Amino acid sequence: MSKPAPGDAFPDIAMETPDGGSVKASDFAGQKLVVFFYPKDNTPGCTVENMDFSALKGEFDAAGVALLGVSKDPAKMHQKFIAKHDLKAPLASDAEENGLSDALGIWTEKQNYGRTYMGMVRTTYLIGPDGKIAQVWDKVKVKGHAAAVLEAAKAL
Repeated sequence: MSKPAPGDAFPDIAMETPDGGSVKASDFAGQKLVVFFYPKDNTPGCTVENMDFSALKGEFDAAGVALLGVSKDPAKMHQKFIAKHDLKAPLASDAEENGLSDALGIWTEKQNYGRTYMGMVRTTYLIGPDGKIAQVWDKVKVKGHAAAVLEAAKAL
């Protein structure tokens, strides 16, 4: 399966929100959307990434850009993560098998210290008001990433 690329429609797969609701890309039709996928709540890089997007949420809002952070963590874990770090960027749980990260090809086999496991590849998608992918950042390095995404979103 090939990964969706700029110009492709972003898959419209529902995910659970921390409050027990659901969210999918079509809920943001007509506006720009940034969906950032990260491996795990309460890990150092993922916490920094979420805090960086949260710190810039006001600027994303002012630019008419919605934010959505996604990991495989369950919704209850997201609630604790949000409360612990006072996160402002909304989160969703992509815990279902064959979910959004599977459709995007970013839930994949990884290796660390000789151990093989399934994990999320830190990836961010900028989606235009038409629901098509405008830009993809894959294998994201956290430092400065949220600010770079904000600049790209403003330019779209």
